[in-house]
Amino acid sequence: MAIDSPRAEERHQRPGTTGSAVFLDKGISRRQLVLWAGGMSCPPVWAAPAQGTTLLAAWQQQDEQRIGLLAVSGAHWSVQRSLAVPTRAHGLWSEPGGGLLAVARRPGDWLLRWHPRTGKTQWHWIDGDRRFNGHVIAGAGGATLWTTETDLDSAQGMLGVREAQSLEKTDEWATHGMDPHQLLALPQPAGDLPAGTLMVANGGIPTLPETGRSKRALNRMDSSLVALDPANGALRGQWRLNDPHLSIRHLAWNPVSGTLGIALQAEHPDKTVQHAAPVLAVWDGRTLRTAEPPPALAGYGGDVCALPGGGFAVSCPRAHRLALFNATGHCTGTIEHTEAYALAANRQQWWLASSRSKAGLLHSGVSANTPPRRQAQRPGGGALQIDNHWVLPAV
Repeated sequence: MAIDSPRAEERHQRPGTTGSAVFLDKGISRRQLVLWAGGMSCPPVWAAPAQGTTLLAAWQQQDEQRIGLLAVSGAHWSVQRSLAVPTRAHGLWSEPGGGLLAVARRPGDWLLRWHPRTGKTQWHWIDGDRRFNGHVIAGAGGATLWTTETDLDSAQGMLGVREAQSLEKTDEWATHGMDPHQLLALPQPAGDLPAGTLMVANGGIPTLPETGRSKRALNRMDSSLVALDPANGALRGQWRLNDPHLSIRHLAWNPVSGTLGIALQAEHPDKTVQHAAPVLAVWDGRTLRTAEPPPALAGYGGDVCALPGGGFAVSCPRAHRLALFNATGHCTGTIEHTEAYALAANRQQWWLASSRSKAGLLHSGVSANTPPRRQAQRPGGGALQIDNHWVLPAV
């Protein structure tokens, strides 16, 4: 049944307590707590809104990290259903039938499948010598999942091959680089590569295995875009940018232009150079090149999406701007938006969230040349800090 309250968010709490906080007793592991919480899911109360758009998102609310469904309709948006997760989530993947896959932010140790309609959860915890790098996708037909991971002993990137139903790993392939991040399967041929080829962004940043996110020896950065055979992980191609201090992070395929847009994050030791660095690269199946440098955007692309009609949008939270590019990588303009981050798009419109806005403001537009709308705050108020990514439900 549909809910009529924007505050109908799922809460996990120990019997006999009040409020939303769950405290960890001595002797109870985080894993046990999460499994217990998953078993205490609320009855199915979520249904897609009759009109408008549903976005699957991750966010922080007060002291909790959550994933959930946001309904956007006209000038209003609301939380339709949500679930607390043990640490900050990063990449999300929508499954046909209503399931949602979420992965912990790197270096992460959990992978989750959640069914918002029923409240059912399925957790998977990675082995001690591996860490999730924040992204997961499903193969054609949905029988296989791929997750980007790091081997903690060697710091080398791996692609975990997983049986979708159980989430268990059945194989793993080298990504031919360090710090693999987002990946996607080509929906159509590009250059000499067939549809289905796996494209992986190797961020290339050396890190300390014991701390996960502490960067070291940036003079040894080796960022690359690789193409892997989805049948066996064989390397089909590898591309690097001329500037070794540009980390390749997030990917978006534009079916109109037949090109891949890549959000970049600069790691230059000279902060002036870093501040002016490009935030987008474009790959056409044969060559990889940086897009035209827009006005200084702090050298940090947070997320990227394909724009309807061709081109790309890149969120730049450190510059509080959204940068718009045409299909050839020419910057067509920027839009001011406080800590612009999560992006999603279909063939008609796109959405942008702020990671810090107390009003939960977002933009929606139909093309790079159409002025976006600024949505009103969600009814009932309450600050949500939308995380790096949100996605549209699978059709």
